[in-house]
Amino acid sequence: MFGRHLIDHVTALQQSLQTKQYQHSGYYSFFIADPKPRHIHKASVRDRLVHHAIYRVLYPFFDRMFIADSFSCRNEKGTHRALNRFRAFAYTVSRNHTRTCWVLKLDIQKFFASIDHGILLVLLDCSITDNDIRWLLREVIGSFTSPLAPILSREGRGGRRGLPLGNLTSQLFANIYLNELDQFVKHRLKAKHYIRYADDFVFLSHDRALLESLIPIIRDFLQQQLRLTLHPKKIFLKTLSSGVDFLGWAHFPDHRVLRTSTKHRMLRRVTEHPSDETIASYLGLLHHGNANHLQNEVLVRQWLMAE
Repeated sequence: MFGRHLIDHVTALQQSLQTKQYQHSGYYSFFIADPKPRHIHKASVRDRLVHHAIYRVLYPFFDRMFIADSFSCRNEKGTHRALNRFRAFAYTVSRNHTRTCWVLKLDIQKFFASIDHGILLVLLDCSITDNDIRWLLREVIGSFTSPLAPILSREGRGGRRGLPLGNLTSQLFANIYLNELDQFVKHRLKAKHYIRYADDFVFLSHDRALLESLIPIIRDFLQQQLRLTLHPKKIFLKTLSSGVDFLGWAHFPDHRVLRTSTKHRMLRRVTEHPSDETIASYLGLLHHGNANHLQNEVLVRQWLMAE
């Protein structure tokens, strides 16, 4: 419907932005299983055009400020490069598996729902001096408040909170927000072997005591500077030889295998939707680990469903 009168709609949108009459519309809300339930808020086509315009201009400006080992939602980064970086760090820390490598894995509780609008806007204002852009970012960020915000406020941390999972800009804003953590880790804590993907992050070291000492430091920084909370049930400190779950794979010193829950979900998906696209996607995924038997099982299931 928007496309039928595209020029008229785009022209009207341009005029509303130039005169600062633009107001962000509401969101269409729905749930998905990914595999855990996620609450998605989808903006209108008109507003998504604005999100893409903002992202296209701001992404290259902010991306050069991010650390090399932040891998989520960035060009030439992604899951597979994060996995390879993890493996490279493991080799270095363990001295080619001749000493114990410890891995500290942390996760932020309800990350997107907890992002503080005031803190985010301060971070943006520190890098953006154009008042027109500042006004537009306030309009976009202020268009959404997490349903969990009242709960968080009762915990003594008031203010508007939350970014919608459905916005393209939310991915960029999330990286800008957690770049504060990345910079703290690299420049204050001097951590050499640190990887972050979205709100999951790991530290690798041969020194268990050192990693244990980081937990309260990271917890305090997140609470005091970003008003975020470490997930109390997702703090793991394990040796690499015992298997470390990170980004859907179980990592060991000399190999990595697909997480059991991911494997079951993949095989179920192949059985329910044995299309060439689905098969190609999963075969590409399995190529990044030790999964020859799984590749064969996927192909067998495709053949059986075709019969």
